[in-house]
Amino acid sequence: MRVRILGCSGGIGGRQVRTTSMLVDDDILIDAGTGVGDLSLMELAQIDHVFITHSHLDHVACLPFIVDTVGDMRGSDKPLTVYSQQATIDILRNHVFNWSVWPDFTEIPNPEHPYLRFEAIGPGQEKKFGWRSITALPANHTVPAVGYHLDSGNASLVFSGDTTICDDFWHATNKIGNLRYLIMETAFSNREKKLAIMSKHLCPSMLAKELEKLQRSAELFITHLKPGQVELTMHELEECIGEFHPRLLQNSHVFEF
Repeated sequence: MRVRILGCSGGIGGRQVRTTSMLVDDDILIDAGTGVGDLSLMELAQIDHVFITHSHLDHVACLPFIVDTVGDMRGSDKPLTVYSQQATIDILRNHVFNWSVWPDFTEIPNPEHPYLRFEAIGPGQEKKFGWRSITALPANHTVPAVGYHLDSGNASLVFSGDTTICDDFWHATNKIGNLRYLIMETAFSNREKKLAIMSKHLCPSMLAKELEKLQRSAELFITHLKPGQVELTMHELEECIGEFHPRLLQNSHVFEF
């Protein structure tokens, strides 16, 4: 498996600042934030599957543009398939693909042969693509949310998505025998802990408590930092969890496993 980071910021503001999205090999996206906009037309046309963690705009902003841009290139016999929890699908249908914000591409060019289709997936459910598998993991956020476990057969990458304290996430992660990479959100610095709690995100001190639940070794990467607080948050992470050697996730980083 080859995973390329297209975006990993908690906001915008600069050429290299893109919101969450990861390209898996050439045909799968994990989330569809603004990082997707850097892909070429041909790269977009190769994407067959999109796994969405949750409905917040920084994770779905480019989804409407993908299907609008390359739907006719793919043809109505090969719709783009979007996987997420049913509650997330309902939000996307009601508030994005509703003919008011954006056309409903599940009906274009016709309902029998659309450019877009949705498929529900919940925590613990797995989708296989040849030797690759992607499994939804529990998460705890202000809207229904999941993380994802990507397994190549040789090794695994776990992405928390947006979450706060979540025992079920760690229970599932600790069962992964070939875990190699762990990507965890830390959206706020410690000085904004109250905001992290209110918005169901993590700050460094909260992540430190969560990592006490991890029973396996893994390379730890930090994502979803606010653009104006990157240095502060990473400094606090070094103080709180230095023994885990946390690394800042960056655009264009490639995981191969």
